[in-house]
Amino acid sequence: MKKSFLFALALLSLASCAKQQPQTAHPQWAYDATIYELNTRQLTPEGTFQAAEAFLPQLRENGIDIIWVMPCQPIGQITRKGTLGSYYSIIDYCQINPEFGTRADFEHFLAEAHKLGFKVILDWVANHTAPDSRWTENEGWHYRDSLGNLMVQYDWTDISKLDYHNQDMRNEMLKCMHWWMDSIGIDGFRCDVAGEVPTDFWNWAMGDLRKTHPDMFTLAEDEDKANELTESAFDMYYGWSLHHTMNNIAQGKASVEDLWANLAKTDSTIRPEAIRMNFITNHDENSWNGTEFERMGDAVKLFTALCYILPGMPMIYTGQLSGNHHRLEFFEKDLIDSDPTYAQAGLYKELNALRAAHPALFSPEKGAPIVRIPADNKYIFACCRALPGDKIVAVMNMSGEPQTVTIQLEDEQTLTLEPWEYRIF
Repeated sequence: MKKSFLFALALLSLASCAKQQPQTAHPQWAYDATIYELNTRQLTPEGTFQAAEAFLPQLRENGIDIIWVMPCQPIGQITRKGTLGSYYSIIDYCQINPEFGTRADFEHFLAEAHKLGFKVILDWVANHTAPDSRWTENEGWHYRDSLGNLMVQYDWTDISKLDYHNQDMRNEMLKCMHWWMDSIGIDGFRCDVAGEVPTDFWNWAMGDLRKTHPDMFTLAEDEDKANELTESAFDMYYGWSLHHTMNNIAQGKASVEDLWANLAKTDSTIRPEAIRMNFITNHDENSWNGTEFERMGDAVKLFTALCYILPGMPMIYTGQLSGNHHRLEFFEKDLIDSDPTYAQAGLYKELNALRAAHPALFSPEKGAPIVRIPADNKYIFACCRALPGDKIVAVMNMSGEPQTVTIQLEDEQTLTLEPWEYRIF
């Protein structure tokens, strides 16, 4: 696939793109950041923080800024799934899973990450505990059925759902979150199934944490309730609908018009300062729905680039930099594929540099809004994001066939793009 980067754009004068938003709503360091999801278990043969630490310089060199660490607390034994269990079946919030090392190992990892300029956020599971957590001994802390049995959700048979009507449980949950920020020194949280937990808890907890950690960063795994979750508790939400639209376009089930409709719906339903997390894969998608190569085929590079062009923050999952081509086992040890000749690693470095160098691509509300450039070909996605003195234009062929398009830049231009080719000016 061909691509073109960073053509100087003296040629674009799309004045309507140059709209700025006022004040800031997020930590200053977050606006040009890219986030990386660390699957500690599968990154290295050892599957430990000590081994993962050796990868930090490589991640920094690739232009990554935030490391989201999947849950690292001990996993329950009762109804455990697989041999090693799910990251998300936590038995003790304030301990380190010995599978990954010790508290000292995590603190050393965190210190090295901070030394290199990373921010580190921890995946926080507030919706449920493992059924053998000591919390289940406290009356009223979990939902129970008419027979007094702990209750699960969906097919998550290795968890027990917490009852947020109980203030004592809420207090203890906040206390544990404080422990990670006050004693360990993390920089925020990615909150698992955030929409399943009452928003008033998040508002209370995050508000309390920000009294002493005003620069903390928070990510909600939710889109349906994104508008209320990002009102005060969360900086960023999951762009699930965008992700599914990209998959569908790659598979010939959706069109460029569907993409524009998705962006318009987001603009009209979610507050403008909320940051959407843009991604082509994550731990759920990879393990349960297939790798990005299975779902997107030859369109992987194009949709990777789109995650950087659209408003929001791009996310990279463990294995994307090394070209992992298989679905990672979730409850077992399953090392990522690592190909030192994999060309796409360079692509992420280029895209991260592009984002860092161009304020127009920053996250809301510092970045520029996206403006559609009319194109005479239904397979072409063309857009502009521009601030005074900084303009980025993308022209993308969202089809598996060569396409020719005439678009109006400073003057009328005709471009021919190969299947899934894109150009960024």
